[in-house]
Amino acid sequence: MVEKLIDAYCNFISYVIAAALAVMVVLVFGNVFMRYAFNSGFTVSEELSRWLFVWLTFLGAVVALRKNAHLGTDMLVGKLGPMGKKICMGISLLLMLYCLWLLFKGAYDQVIINWTSTSAVMEISMSYFYASGMAFAILGAPILLGDLWRLLTGQIDDDHLVLMQESEEAPHAAQAESH
Repeated sequence: MVEKLIDAYCNFISYVIAAALAVMVVLVFGNVFMRYAFNSGFTVSEELSRWLFVWLTFLGAVVALRKNAHLGTDMLVGKLGPMGKKICMGISLLLMLYCLWLLFKGAYDQVIINWTSTSAVMEISMSYFYASGMAFAILGAPILLGDLWRLLTGQIDDDHLVLMQESEEAPHAAQAESH
């Protein structure tokens, strides 16, 4: 039930990301066109695009967290047996949860500090900008807690004990070394 809910909100986030990207493209290219064609532009274009990019980055990180799509290396963990991998996965999940807490706390503090500050062009509260870190922490925590629960209850098989993906260049580099 919880897994389906997490999948649903990650799916929804993917649509929000696509919409934000589309708005960014229209704003930036529209502004470029307006500057060259009419020697004017949308004043809100640059600031809103920057805000959307920050939100897009944090929301994309949630989806990547769900899909274990963050890059990493398993040089050490790959050499361990199943129990070593489980211990490392548990430690890494706890550390990531702690990092989420730190990110949430820092973003929350910035939201409170900037509640009355307004952006230069859009003139809306800067707290919405900093709330993106809080959103990431809130949306990422259930994913990590679910992974931790599955680890502790033995629902993760040995093939899924590493929560990241290798770089796309890694297979090509290994082929080049063998030739």
